[in-house]
Amino acid sequence: MKVGVISDTHGLLRPEALAALQGCERIIHAGDIGSPQILEALSAIAELHVVRGNNDLAADWAGHIADCLQFDLGGWQMLLVHDIADMPTPLGPDVRLVVTGHSHKPLIEWRGERLYLNPGSAGRRRFKLPVTLALLEISEQAIEPRIVPLLP
Repeated sequence: MKVGVISDTHGLLRPEALAALQGCERIIHAGDIGSPQILEALSAIAELHVVRGNNDLAADWAGHIADCLQFDLGGWQMLLVHDIADMPTPLGPDVRLVVTGHSHKPLIEWRGERLYLNPGSAGRRRFKLPVTLALLEISEQAIEPRIVPLLP
């Protein structure tokens, strides 16, 4: 299963991001969405899982969006939260994938059997950080993550 992971769009959904997400069976947005139009465009591509970020909290349109989600993704238990500091603890041993946003810094880090993934920011460039998203290839046996640069 091919899964797209995007975060921190802040109201900007780049054509490069839409192109990179084509063919995904699911898309995960890790918050700081910026507008409901972002969610509409992403859900037109694939089934969407989303949490709101700190910049979405005051938006009326985001009031129904969860702050934290745990769900099955191709047989792997996944936790989705915008800011890693808001992650519930302790995590159950069945959670194998943790997806966060907020920092705008892409990260792929295995801690034992658990993958921590931050796709970075796909919105406006912040400081000198890259503009990225992530793609996951998920099978029963493995999760293969990669960061996809959207701009040079």
